[in-house]
This record gives sequence, C-alpha cells and structure tokens, in this order.
Amino acid sequence: MHPALNQLAHRPWPIPATPWTWRQSWIDLLFAHWELPVQTVRSLVPTSLEIDTFEGRTYVGVVPFRMAGVTRRPFPAMPWLSAFPELNVRLYVRYEDRPGVFFLSLDAGNPVAVWAARTFFHLPYFWSRMRMTGNPEAGFSYSSRRHLGSNRAEFHAKYRPAGEPFVPETGTLENFLVERYCLYTTDRRGRLLRGEVHHAPWTVYRAEAEIDAAPLLKSHRLTVNGPPHLLYTPGVDVVLWGLRRPV
Repeated sequence: MHPALNQLAHRPWPIPATPWTWRQSWIDLLFAHWELPVQTVRSLVPTSLEIDTFEGRTYVGVVPFRMAGVTRRPFPAMPWLSAFPELNVRLYVRYEDRPGVFFLSLDAGNPVAVWAARTFFHLPYFWSRMRMTGNPEAGFSYSSRRHLGSNRAEFHAKYRPAGEPFVPETGTLENFLVERYCLYTTDRRGRLLRGEVHHAPWTVYRAEAEIDAAPLLKSHRLTVNGPPHLLYTPGVDVVLWGLRRPV
C-alpha cells in the first residue's frame, strides 16, 4: 500500500474502490491566494460546476512548487521525467457534495510531463522555462516564463516559511483553501470529468513572500488587489485516480 493511504480519516468522502493509477510528491509549495468576487470567476468555470465560497467569498490560488516521483503505476520513477517545477493557477468549485479545484493553467518545466497531463488528464498544461532554487531556511527563488503567443505569461516569487507549523482546522479559511481531494476538468466534447486525489492532511506554515503574479493572472483576464493570503508547506506524497464522469 502506498504511504499516502496510511491516513484516511480526514477525507470528506471515501477513496475510490478502484486502484490508484498515478503517484507523485508535491514539494516546497507556496499557496498564494487573493479574494475575488464570485461573478468575476463565474465565466471561467464550466456552468455545471458551482463556485465554492468561504463565508461568501471565493479565491484564486497561485501555487508554485516542485514535483518529484511522478510516474504511472506500476512503473518506477525516472529522474529526468519524474521531477520538475510546476506552477498552478486554480479556482475553487464543487459539484454536488464534492468540493474540488478547477485549474485555469498549469505550467511545467518538462515537455513530456506537459504532453502526458494533457493526454491523460485533459488539463491546460503549458511548457515553460522554469527555475526553482533555495531551501526553507534561506528561502526559495522561483521563476516561470511561458512563450506561446497569446498564452505568454511570467511569474516570479521569493518565499519562505514563517512561524510554527500547524494543521488547518475544519471550518477555517486555511482548511478551505488547501484540503481539496479532487479536481474537475472537461474533455474535448465538453463533458465534465472528476479526478480523485489523496494525501495526508496538510501541515502548513504562515509564509513571507515577494510575488509578481500580475502577468500570469492577466493571461486569465484576472486582476487582483492587496496582499495575498500566504501559506508554505514542505509537501505531501500523493496518489491519483483516473478521470471519470461524476455520477
């Protein structure tokens, strides 16, 4: 059994009965979130999905991190193919009783990974020139440059953890933002698909950061104001299931 499955009680619904198909680790993540009006993001999400809110507010999340150990079951991880930087822009949605995330874009520093994610998960991945250096003590430096015509976008950040680690409690904004156990997307025919994921509960820190996310968010016709809500986490091991139509 994969170590990610050692803890299940925190899940809001049971794991799928079928075997998981992919494994990976998400490492040294920054969760940067800005509040947005629901009507601003409504047109960016399929109409079959409800915009999920916390106390009447919704958020856009920008999440830089690095991937490791990415592979399809039962194959072993391969160093060049299985580890690379990634940068996500995501919104918060739900379908019936299952809250999840909807990705506006996912940038990755590995063209093979981009192809695989587009092929198997119908996700809006883009290949970008990316660089991530540093450590929790000294801080991380992160940059991403996407060069694809009208889809061009850049992102730069420096970040580090601050304070003591904690596990976000149910009912808090932090729990709402990070504890998500499925993603939603659509196939080429526009049909809604859900992908289940599982990992241990997040352990997070408050974070300090310098962020230039405006060009990246502008590529999605989004403008944000004010300082973001910031969290850092060392990461989690993850298993994923194949996409299925919600029932």
